[in-house]
Amino acid sequence: MSLVGNWSYPTAIKFGAGRIKELPEACVAAGMKRPLLVTDKGLADLPITTATLDILEAAGLGRGLFNDVDPNPNEKNLAAGVEAYKAGGHDGVIAFGGGSGLDLGKMVAFMCGQTRPVWDFEDIGDWWTRADADAIAPIIAVPTTAGTGSEVGRASVITNSETHVKKIIFHPKVLPTVVICDPELTVGMPQFITAGTGLDAFAHCVEAFSSPHYHPMSQGIALEGMRLVKDYLPRAYKDGSDIEARAQMMSAAAMGATAFQKGLGAIHAMSHPIGAVFNTHHGTTNAVCMPAVLDFNAPAVADRFQQAAAYLGIDGGFDGFRAFVQEFNDSFAIPRKLSDLGVTETRLPELVKGAIIDPSCGGNPIELTEDNLTALFNAAL
Repeated sequence: MSLVGNWSYPTAIKFGAGRIKELPEACVAAGMKRPLLVTDKGLADLPITTATLDILEAAGLGRGLFNDVDPNPNEKNLAAGVEAYKAGGHDGVIAFGGGSGLDLGKMVAFMCGQTRPVWDFEDIGDWWTRADADAIAPIIAVPTTAGTGSEVGRASVITNSETHVKKIIFHPKVLPTVVICDPELTVGMPQFITAGTGLDAFAHCVEAFSSPHYHPMSQGIALEGMRLVKDYLPRAYKDGSDIEARAQMMSAAAMGATAFQKGLGAIHAMSHPIGAVFNTHHGTTNAVCMPAVLDFNAPAVADRFQQAAAYLGIDGGFDGFRAFVQEFNDSFAIPRKLSDLGVTETRLPELVKGAIIDPSCGGNPIELTEDNLTALFNAAL
């Protein structure tokens, strides 16, 4: 089976090993002559980034780079990125990296022509209509991890550095016009990032599959996404140069983010405030929260996971699936408790208040309250 394709759901995706070479053509198609590549500090000096800038420069597109991006990007990173974009006379953004680089890159393109503060475009009601859509710069996304799926998303997560609250900023035109998914870019990912990002993709699929909202397409994508992670994350973790496993995980990441158009739930409602307050790795935090959330949601989701378990080749229905999730986490050396990530009991009231206002709450199959969220945090702590 050839792992190459040209897909247009949810957006145009150029998928396959070595396709980063097609970045100049993608820039031309998007109308960019002077793109700004936005990535995080950790990626800025790595060979994959240097090689990508070389490709752009050789095509006469310059080598504009902005890399002042924190692991949980905030409005200060965003302001600096917009300033660099304007100062360099850029006409589009290449969002390059894992979730942080992709999210901030998309926001630089979004905010470069807006006059209102970014918080005015939070994913609440129709707040996105406040934006000047014509002022949004074109975006190309190039993921270098296989997890967040931000490359196929219409939103970014930005942390408010003053309140330590993660906000989801949404606009339909934040969806990149072209995505280049080149699994060769993920070969150098260290094991703990391979595991954390891969389990983030798994969490997206699990929560989308659990969501009570009606979206059969997403339901099917979530189910197959879970299978790909189950089958290929152990291989990618064991051997980072296994290009088939890397490609299948890159597919799973895009599938998870496509599926969660159906909704997320308590896992993300918990992990967003934890990441904002304790600066934890998002996917790893999701993985630690998942067993407790599955237990909590069991009355509402046991039947559907009975079917999922059969498809995934897991014995024992829902109970078997729940046991598999813990064993899967353990196989990647994921901590069993939030306290192992540095989360302290004294901050629980703050975390609960952050979780209850998180938009992810709306997709949980059992209604979330401050009381049951407090119990959930305690169970995971």
